[in-house]
Order: sequence, then C-alpha cells, then structure tokens
Amino acid sequence: MNEQEPGAGRLPELAAPGGALDTLVREGVRAVGAGAVWAVGDARGPLGGGAHGVLGQGPYALLAPGRRTLYDLASVTKVLALWPCAGVLWQDGLLPLDEPLGRWWAPAGGRRVGGVAIRQLMAHTAGLLPFTRFEKLYGPDPAAIRAGVLGAPLHREPGRAVEYTDRAAVLLAYIVEDLGGAGLDELAARWVWEPLGMTDTRYGPLAERELSRTAPTEREERAGGFLRGVVHDPSARLLGGVSGNAGAFSTSWDLGRFLTAVLDPPRGLGWGGDWTAESLRDQTGGLEPVRGLSWMVAPGTEAAEGTFVHYGFTGTGIWVSRELGRWAVLLTNKVHYDRNTGPLTDLRNAYRRAVFG
Repeated sequence: MNEQEPGAGRLPELAAPGGALDTLVREGVRAVGAGAVWAVGDARGPLGGGAHGVLGQGPYALLAPGRRTLYDLASVTKVLALWPCAGVLWQDGLLPLDEPLGRWWAPAGGRRVGGVAIRQLMAHTAGLLPFTRFEKLYGPDPAAIRAGVLGAPLHREPGRAVEYTDRAAVLLAYIVEDLGGAGLDELAARWVWEPLGMTDTRYGPLAERELSRTAPTEREERAGGFLRGVVHDPSARLLGGVSGNAGAFSTSWDLGRFLTAVLDPPRGLGWGGDWTAESLRDQTGGLEPVRGLSWMVAPGTEAAEGTFVHYGFTGTGIWVSRELGRWAVLLTNKVHYDRNTGPLTDLRNAYRRAVFG
C-alpha cells in the first residue's frame, strides 16, 4: 500500500471517481476484511467519496455499504455529540474549563473528582481510573453507575499524564446533561444535528426500519447474534445506549456535514469557530501523546500541523485540519470480523497521509 500511496495534493483530483483515494481504500479493504465508506471535503462541503466491500459475514455479505449506511461510531460519539454540546455551554459561559468541578458543580463537591477541571477531562489528563466495564464495577443500574463514576478515587494527580479513558466522557456527559437540562441525545439533536441537517444521525437503539442500512458489529451472546443498531459498547448499553463515550450512529454523508461545519461554522451555530479554535490545539502542556479538547493529534503529525482525529473501536474514524482546510471520513465495521486492528491502522495511516500529507 505504501509504495502506491499518493501524496497530499489537490483534493478534488485525489477524490475524483476512480482516483487515487478510491484506489487506496479499495486495495486497503482487501487487507482489512471489512467494507469501507470514505469521504473527503473542505469548508465548502464534500469533494468526493466512495464505498468498497460488503457489510459483513453470512447474510450481510449480500449487502454493500454506501454513503447512507449507518455505522456505530463508538468513540467518535465523543466529538460528534459530546464535544459540540460542551462547546455550546462554554460559549454561553456555563462551562468553565479551568475551574475545579467541586467549586461550581454540586455533585462533585467533597469528592476526588471535585479537584478535576473540564479541560483535563477533555484532554485526558484528569487522572481518572482506567476504564473498566461498569457492570462489573457498579452493577447494571444507571443510578448506581453515576454514583460509582462520581465517587471513584483518582488514578493519579490531575495534570501528570495523558491517559485515555472513557470515564472522562461519561463524567462530562453527566455535567453537560445537568447544565443543559436534558439528555445528551436530546441536546445533541437540538444543538448540533438538526441545525446542520444531519437527518441520518441519532443515538440508538435504531428503529427496525433502519436496520437494513446499518452495518453490524460484534457478536453478542446475550443478544443471540451480531449487534446491529444497538451500541456495541457494553457500558453505554447499560446507560440505555446514550452516553458521552459511545452510542451515536451516523453516515459518511452526515459526518461530512458536521466536519464542514467544524471548518466553517454556519451563522448562529452555538459551538462555532471560537470553540473549534480552542479545541484544535495542544492542550496537554508538553505531555505525550498530544491532545486537543476531545480530539487527538493525528498519529504521524505534529500539533503545529493542525491535523486532528478521533477513532472509534468499531472501526470508524474522522480527521480535520483547519490549517489545510480539509476533512476526511473513513468508516468500517472492522470489529464485526475480528479485533486485529493492524490492517485497519495501516489503512488509516495511508489514508491520512494521502489526504493531509
């Protein structure tokens, strides 16, 4: 793949039908196993895209993915739902980034998480415990899970290390919901997805009528088969499918709308350019790996180059660069086949180099 990989150049030429990007993804799918949908664009909107392979094994092998195929985004939910909702509250002056939680959010008072700041949660420098399945720790009740997340000790002092943990997104979602006065699914729809015309994007479980265009994920013994339209993440499933760390489903078409808005926010959008500028820069103060707010610096690049990414465990990924003025989407359901991420990592890296250099 690397020998034939195109260098970053004029995006319309790279994204042309049957062009360099389409060839790269088509050949990469052979190694990954899972089908893939890709799209690229700039601040004006999509410039090209395509799809290759099939949706899965068995009966799914008769179905091909496309730009309206719904994928379980897994951790991409953090930037598609939680990040912009936090931005709305920040721009309204309701979400201080550097004030310890215990000073302004009552549920954190007197707890170890009370010494953590929002910036640390979003940059994964808060020192929270590593993520473990909530059912194992706290049982299946959502109220008990919330109490457990709020009452857990810290793993280390805040600001000492960058340690990715889904606990940060779960905790931030509780804060956003409390400040916003509604569930994260309602807030994301109201503040983000509906204003941008993202009609394919929603939290699951998905309606029966939508399953025919939904990519399956991993086999779940309790469900008696492959999960499809139900969030793959087991902890998010305990929370009714609506969580800060996972649970959103979307298409390459809608993700293009979202990323276009990241580069050029429409007038009146509550999480516009100031929030993006604040988020897409180094927030870890010299610690590695470098992260922004919710976003991470794309592997193989430097923060100064301005290419940021977020991946999902199921096989999804989105990239954006304000400096280059371009974005990219690559959606697979790799976890449906296996958890060997090596071939997918190779494809992601080659795709990122081709689009962003």
